[in-house]
Amino acid sequence: MREISALLITEKIKDAVVQANICLPESIKHLIDMYSKNESSSIAREIFSDMKENIRIAEEEHIPICQDCGMAVIFAEIGQEVHITDGYFEDAVNSGVAKGYTEGFLRKSVVKDPLFRVNTEDNTPAIIHTRLVKGDKIRFTVAPKGFGSENMSRIKMFNPTAAKEDIIDFVVTVVKEADARPCPPVVIGVGIGGDFEYAAYLSKKALTSPFDVSDKNEYYSKMEQEIVDAVNKTGIGPQGFSGDCTALACKIETYPTHIAGLPVAVNIGCHVTRHVEVEI
Repeated sequence: MREISALLITEKIKDAVVQANICLPESIKHLIDMYSKNESSSIAREIFSDMKENIRIAEEEHIPICQDCGMAVIFAEIGQEVHITDGYFEDAVNSGVAKGYTEGFLRKSVVKDPLFRVNTEDNTPAIIHTRLVKGDKIRFTVAPKGFGSENMSRIKMFNPTAAKEDIIDFVVTVVKEADARPCPPVVIGVGIGGDFEYAAYLSKKALTSPFDVSDKNEYYSKMEQEIVDAVNKTGIGPQGFSGDCTALACKIETYPTHIAGLPVAVNIGCHVTRHVEVEI
């Protein structure tokens, strides 16, 4: 049994939420650079240029890459051989989020109650997804999620007879209805299977995948590219000013489901979809 202090968890989460809000994952930067070079629209190329400049300034000046520093979403894989000391796990995570957002001067956007709308002043509580795994380590994926893109996400309970093309059409419809609001070019997380809430979880988890690596399942890898191609044919373009690139990438996560259902969730991420991975 390995002991891990809650105080260490707090410090690691604090650093991760700051880093995630400042540094974009390399896979996203690579895609932005690639699509900017192949963009035929002069306006779209100019917008891509501004995006790349924003990425550079954020990293060099150590300031947030977007004014919406998001709601902290934490995926935690906790080894069964870990014993947490000096406090409680969720308290430690939320303390790290609070420290990161206050000491890192990040915008605090969380309200205590969804209807009374009073700000918590430290961006807590976080959304925490925990999973027990083998081993004696804790692995965190810290993913701040802005709500310009989050608000555009959708779920649909398909009949089990639905075809792949029906799912692709649904994803494209979601992106078309979102239009410029999620700050395209977007990244698209798709969750297929499970039940109502698990499909949504899968779609959010998909947004933490490396977007420059193909799915190990060839069928879903091809489906991801078909979705990107179909979305890019909409012509919405960077920031909605038209262009060749509306989606940078799509990732699909799947899970077994009931014989009577086919849940599909779409979680939209903006062009600065952020996450940082930490292991203790």
